[in-house]
Amino acid sequence: MKILGISALYHDSAAALIEDGRIAAAAQEERFTRKKHDAAFPRHAVEYCLAQAGCDLNDIESVVFYDKPFLKFERLLETYLSFAPRGFSSFRAALPVWLKEKLFQKDLLTKDLKTFSPDFDGMERLLFAEHHLSHAASAFFPSPFEEAAVLTMDGVGEWTTTSLAIGSGNTLEIQKELHFPHSLGLLYSAITYYLGFKVNSGEYKVMGLAPYGEPRHAQTMLDTLIDVKEDGSFRLDMSYFDYCTGLTMTNGRFAALFGQPVRRADTDPLTQFHMDMAASIQEVAERVVLRLARSIRKETGIRNLCLAGGVALNCVANGKLVREGIFDGVWIQPAAGDAGGALGAALAGYHLHHGGARHADGQRDAMMGSYLGPEWDQAEIERRLSAAGAIFTVLSGDGVIEAAAQALAEEKAVGWMQGRMEFGPRALGGRSILADPRSPSMQKTLNLKVKYRESFRPFAPSVLREDVAQWFDLEGDSPYMLLVVEVKEAHRRPISAAEHALFGIDKLNVPRSVLPAVTHVDYSARIQTVHADTNPRYHALLSAFKAKTGCGVLVNTSFNVRGEPIVCTPEDAFRCFMGSEIEVLAVGNCLLKKEEQNPERKLDYKNAFELD
Repeated sequence: MKILGISALYHDSAAALIEDGRIAAAAQEERFTRKKHDAAFPRHAVEYCLAQAGCDLNDIESVVFYDKPFLKFERLLETYLSFAPRGFSSFRAALPVWLKEKLFQKDLLTKDLKTFSPDFDGMERLLFAEHHLSHAASAFFPSPFEEAAVLTMDGVGEWTTTSLAIGSGNTLEIQKELHFPHSLGLLYSAITYYLGFKVNSGEYKVMGLAPYGEPRHAQTMLDTLIDVKEDGSFRLDMSYFDYCTGLTMTNGRFAALFGQPVRRADTDPLTQFHMDMAASIQEVAERVVLRLARSIRKETGIRNLCLAGGVALNCVANGKLVREGIFDGVWIQPAAGDAGGALGAALAGYHLHHGGARHADGQRDAMMGSYLGPEWDQAEIERRLSAAGAIFTVLSGDGVIEAAAQALAEEKAVGWMQGRMEFGPRALGGRSILADPRSPSMQKTLNLKVKYRESFRPFAPSVLREDVAQWFDLEGDSPYMLLVVEVKEAHRRPISAAEHALFGIDKLNVPRSVLPAVTHVDYSARIQTVHADTNPRYHALLSAFKAKTGCGVLVNTSFNVRGEPIVCTPEDAFRCFMGSEIEVLAVGNCLLKKEEQNPERKLDYKNAFELD
């Protein structure tokens, strides 16, 4: 039995295909269209999923959409009626779109699906899962647990912003919900907006900025913006926010509370105040997550926890949750945001609607390392690179690993495109830019000369799974780069009194450990443990680098520049290589060196994409 899942028409459209309970394929539409956070119907992602499974739409038992548009429309109407006459302008702007498109989403989706099969019957084969059920399904069903509590937190689905579900075997049932407008995700997004970053894409910048500040405003937030109960449930004071009735996240009362206007990203510098605000909302978010987790464990007695929803991408909070030891096991869906809703919808369709069996061994998850996207064989890579005008050398598999490891040991930035593309927002060694973490200048170099992004943003380390406890305060796994932990005390560099006295961004250039390129200013690192069974080639590269340097750790950042989706095809990789200061590119067994390329192929990528 094959089930196709779709998320679309809000942001991060995606498709996923389940075959007899196994995840056969999953990909975001943005990777194909090269439009960041593409919200359109995921035509290319659906085409890929069908091709990967070797079938057409007629072979699909059910197509499952990741939320219920009628319930969303109900929220729009009820929210307007609750706040009327405030918010009429935003209601007037939204209503025609809903009436024209989203209210008739079943017909529109059926029409899109008929382009794949003119005989597709939307009345019989198109299903709709609630948004938070899709998230919960994406977290529980691929997890290694036979039974688990599932905590889902995001901005908002139809009505729900936070939910608790219980999963057992092939069953999953939502037990409790918090409803709009009371949302931890929207509170975090409100601070994101206030700090001058884009909502739905800049939240991770706030998380990265937080260690430069102090949580000086956390208590003000807890006293005025959010009332957090002992069990983690909460309510927001909506008099400080404008997302129910206006076209912005916060209002004048919010700005007056903190004494500064909304930061304008194009003209206003980041100050210590902004860093302190980032630290404060991070502190508040962590407090809510930990209280919810303790309450869930006490109330249910269940030993394992699964997480999904956009808030589950807050890897700092995740790291603290794991260190608290509240649950015996914690598993986080790597595509925790709305793209992962496509996978959850397909899994919900298979297990809940069709009653498909599920097998969990308590050890391995079912995500296959999240390497669920397209790949190309060697002949196709060579054909595509040649057509793009690339000059390359074809090596053996071992030869590419050796050449890339040598380039990394020489402190060169290496583009690494191997195997299947990752599903989710993190590059995990399939579509990555790699570098030497021991270089004290590498963080600034990669940010400013390769990624073309803000200098404060940290980079993540990939580490051999067998070496993780040698370098970091973690004994277990973090295969999806979703946990922040601390660098081992033995590898930290003593900080002088003068360096301790530095504030904000001035802290950036102070090496904190023997791995300065991946050690954040608070000695933390967002780690990926690399496993030989899920990505043998990337594991072999780390091993080769370790053989040369004694260090089984690499800087791993996504293969793209600021505002660009992660590369998908060999042509994408070559364009990014020629548009940035990446020095070496390895695509399959093809090795490219920048100095050997035709200079006429060089691109100006610095301003090629809209700010993210």
